Amino acid sequence: MKPKGLLLVLSGPSGAGKGTICQMLRNKLPDIGYSVSVTTRAPREGEVDGVNYFFKTVEEVKTMIAAGGLLEYAEVYGNYYGTPRDYVMELLEQGKDVILEIDIQGALQIKKRFPDGVFVFIVPPSLDELSSRIYKRGTDSEEVIKKRLASATGELAYASEYDYIIVNDIAEKATEKVLTVMEAERYRAARTYFIIDEICHCRKED
Repeated sequence: MKPKGLLLVLSGPSGAGKGTICQMLRNKLPDIGYSVSVTTRAPREGEVDGVNYFFKTVEEVKTMIAAGGLLEYAEVYGNYYGTPRDYVMELLEQGKDVILEIDIQGALQIKKRFPDGVFVFIVPPSLDELSSRIYKRGTDSEEVIKKRLASATGELAYASEYDYIIVNDIAEKATEKVLTVMEAERYRAARTYFIIDEICHCRKED
């Protein structure tokens, strides 16, 4: 029996460094599945449709929601974000691990539907550092930045809903911690009990 893949969900406040850690994980694990999200927000400079996001209109995303085509979705800062269902499910059934980098609303939806997923909350070392990172990024307007910072404290309150909390002070170290979590999760009894069945089956055949 081939075990299903591991569904790793990374989320946390905007500016915590989820994207950086996710990219480092993909570099270290080139075979890991990565679901490109759909969004209704406008592309940022350098972003490519189908690579960074699938850029859709509000009407297109609402049609996908009605058809059950999204594993999760949320409206964040006036824009819709969502995860295509079929791609993720197919990879997990093939035994491949899948990483999702999604907002907190989406992560909690996934947790209700797939409680056997692994949920990791990425946090900054301090709110001052979070503010510095968002301003340095330079991709959002002053109004959007203020909204993100104002909601950060409330978002941190959701940390207790996750399996693991990892402080992203140095991205490389935080990435290694996530890899450690993934390795440990692969050996959970609930995921590997098929080994016991195989051992017992072999004994009966003897």
